[in-house]
Amino acid sequence: MKRTLVTMVVMLAFVGASFAQMQQHINWKFSTKHLDDNKVEIICEASVDEGWHVYSSELPENTAIPTNIEVEESEAYTILEGMTEEPEATSHYDESYKAELKWFEKKATFKKVIQLKKEGPVVIKGYIESMICNDETCMPPEMVDFELKVSNAATTSAESSNETQTESEGEREEDESYWGIFLLAFGGGLAALLTPCVFPMIPMTVSFFTKQSATKAAGIKNAIIYGISIIVIYVILGVAVSAIFGASALNELSTNVWFNIFFFLLLVVFAASFFGAFEIQMPSSLINFTTKNEDKGGFIGIFFMAFTLALVSFSCTGPIVGALLVKAATGGYMGPIIGMLGFSLALALPFALFAAFPGYLNSLPKSGGWLNSVKVILGFLELAFAFKFLSIADMTMGWHILEREVFIAIWIAIFGAMGFYLLGKIRLPHDSSMDHTPVSRFLLALLVFSFTIYMIPGLWGAPVNLISGFPPPRNYAESPFGVGDQTPIKGMVNAQSQGEMPDGMHYGPQGIPAFKDYAKAIAYSKEVKKPLLLDFTGLGCTNCRKMEDKVWSNESIKTSLANDYILVSLYVDDRKKLDEPYVSEITGKKIRTVGQKWAEFQMQRYQQQGQPYYVIIDENEKTLNTPVAYDPDIERYKNWLLDGLEKYKSR
Repeated sequence: MKRTLVTMVVMLAFVGASFAQMQQHINWKFSTKHLDDNKVEIICEASVDEGWHVYSSELPENTAIPTNIEVEESEAYTILEGMTEEPEATSHYDESYKAELKWFEKKATFKKVIQLKKEGPVVIKGYIESMICNDETCMPPEMVDFELKVSNAATTSAESSNETQTESEGEREEDESYWGIFLLAFGGGLAALLTPCVFPMIPMTVSFFTKQSATKAAGIKNAIIYGISIIVIYVILGVAVSAIFGASALNELSTNVWFNIFFFLLLVVFAASFFGAFEIQMPSSLINFTTKNEDKGGFIGIFFMAFTLALVSFSCTGPIVGALLVKAATGGYMGPIIGMLGFSLALALPFALFAAFPGYLNSLPKSGGWLNSVKVILGFLELAFAFKFLSIADMTMGWHILEREVFIAIWIAIFGAMGFYLLGKIRLPHDSSMDHTPVSRFLLALLVFSFTIYMIPGLWGAPVNLISGFPPPRNYAESPFGVGDQTPIKGMVNAQSQGEMPDGMHYGPQGIPAFKDYAKAIAYSKEVKKPLLLDFTGLGCTNCRKMEDKVWSNESIKTSLANDYILVSLYVDDRKKLDEPYVSEITGKKIRTVGQKWAEFQMQRYQQQGQPYYVIIDENEKTLNTPVAYDPDIERYKNWLLDGLEKYKSR
């Protein structure tokens, strides 16, 4: 049965999900240069976007923030006195400050000199603080860290230059995020190949090109053009999604309750389609139009052949593409584009490769009932992922309908049913009859049942790290500390372990006592003389749950967070209404919810908008070391906590 109306709904699914990095309008490049007498010049080069300017290091008091290089003290070198060196800046009258200010546009270079005191490699750590503005607004002051390695002049000539371009943490995360999106989408493309709408098209299409072409080379060329056309079509789709909605709109939808419920319902519809309840099809008029244009020949004809494939196979690829684009939206503006590049590349490769080596077509398995089984298995996966969106909506609103135990129970049921399906105990509308269970299906069923059994202890509080990030956190459960275990952390030495919880404190992730109120946490920190760990997190943040499940569950880290620190969990997607809304100093928009307040606070104070984001501060709100983001390396996170504690004690 056709569902042309669903096509319009599918397009809405392409607007998804997570927090993008705030645009900074300035990039820094750091390097060093050896001078005479073992002196080293630290060079900070700024590239500023068109229309923006960065301020000089010399400004009148009570105006803008001047640019300044701060270098950490070390026994290996002496920081020479003097202001930050810079080229001659131009003066401008700034209306907002009512004063003559010096600033730079497009490019600026700032320098500071240190004197080396020891031979061998030396690490110079520090940061540059700057503020940028345009004619209408100013960004909050930004501190960008650098870490440069230099050698004493005894081992390095005075003329040598050690240039190192540092990449900001946000840029590294962005690159990793893009690779993750690309690989996930590429895997989705490979899965789409094994569906009954696409797989039979491979030998048919390749045979067409090899038979209709005058030479083998021409057939290969036409098949390659066909593959490139597939890539272009899907990438254009990704570009359209990004252009229409933009990163900021994708951002705002990430924790919107109704959109998360919509995505849940949509993925349930996709799963039902894969199970065989109905087919999602494109309008026949559109398919007829593209089919007619195939006869034009040449590049145009091949392009419309690829377009016809995309439309005809939509009943199989549509649900995969829709789910991928929802996930790809976590990459901001570029996410959908990169996602569709990965998906289409996996989809197009077999057509080009088998056209080049047609003899290998005989090695492909024959079409049959196994293709429908692939669709059904994908349906089970889509159904499981659907509950992640419902979980986000549930936690955001605090309904407590889908708590951790219920979520895991649903996943156990879904994957258990998948195992019985693989063994042939469950049959769906389009399944072929099966006299015996093939070995491949039997082995896959064993794997699925093993995974299902693995999840069962999660109903009683086990961490089940393999699925960390998908279920709600352990503190969002009927029994947060597990069945029969009322001691969240063994060896807890804080007063709250004896039932003396201070006002505003509760048991947070992993049973660690935590505040949600920043002001109350600061007051408590002054009382007990302990540093604070600001945890910028989100109810719908998958990487936040992964950090809590995989890193914070480590006994030494959990104990340190409970005993050495005051944990402050600031949920940027908390929908609780503020008593008194106010207008954002950054965006000019009205801040109405607690989540908006903490997102504003993170952006204004730390110039970051992604979660998770961890900052160690003292009771005077001074940052003690470099904040960190998502990093599942337990030892690195442990060392970061120890470093923050040492710096707190050595103040």
